[in-house]
Amino acid sequence: MASIEFVTVDVFTRQRFGGNPLAVVPDAGGLSTEEMQAIAAEFGYSESTFVLPPEDPANTARVRIFTPTDEIPFAGHPNVGTAFVLGRRGEAFGRPVGEAMVFEEIAGRVEVALAREEGAVVGAEIVAPRPLAIHYEIDPALVAACASLTADDLAPGWQPVMASVGLPFVFAEVRDLAALGRAAPLRQAFAEADRRHPRDDDHFAVFLFHRLDDHIRARMFAPLSNTEEDPATGSASAALAAHLAALDPASDFPFDRLIVQGVEMGRRSEIRVRTSKTAGTVAPVRVSGACVPVLAGTIAL
Repeated sequence: MASIEFVTVDVFTRQRFGGNPLAVVPDAGGLSTEEMQAIAAEFGYSESTFVLPPEDPANTARVRIFTPTDEIPFAGHPNVGTAFVLGRRGEAFGRPVGEAMVFEEIAGRVEVALAREEGAVVGAEIVAPRPLAIHYEIDPALVAACASLTADDLAPGWQPVMASVGLPFVFAEVRDLAALGRAAPLRQAFAEADRRHPRDDDHFAVFLFHRLDDHIRARMFAPLSNTEEDPATGSASAALAAHLAALDPASDFPFDRLIVQGVEMGRRSEIRVRTSKTAGTVAPVRVSGACVPVLAGTIAL
């Protein structure tokens, strides 16, 4: 029986069985889109990646990203984890990979830099492929209902928005950690929100956050993509960083924050987001984190 290699890694963590798990197929040549989708559904992780030869030989690889239900244009932890896997292998499709890589994705070119400690690859930093786009303002009551909260649980003065740097999310700041801890996805409300705000690139997903002195705590719910809760969401963290930087009245400054996610799931994740703002313009966001290998094996086809 034909088979194909896979590996899994935990992303945005240094602790095995923490962070966000990712399945990577390092050489997906010959797989159909339907097979990729079926494999992603079988793993059941928030995303799985399938690595293919690049269309432009100047780039490292073409990377396709699948949730259990759909292919998506971009995501953070799949890029960090895939770079970690290829960096540890040292090659892709017979060519050595350097400290910097470029992945071709639906959302565009994703630039990647490996992170090393004592010569060993321990993680990666990626650059979001698109500038910040604010798609809609969202009714606070609708967003709160999706998270089984009320509008009073949201932070005063915060307008929920759908925003993206490659993949759209709805962002809502909650009043305190108690509200963040009470949140739980309500599928019926998500279905209504998805009908009211349909998109071709993904289903309605909500990223809740609360700002603390030294970091931001967050949770992400996407039940319509079969991800009741995500332990770490790099693409959402990147968009939030860009949005917070854009809202800051200061015209010029560096932006460097740690976003902690997955705590309520027992899979603490640490996502570093960095950008800068010059003359009111927010630079492309950089997302970084550590990874640890977990599983390796073959998939029977």
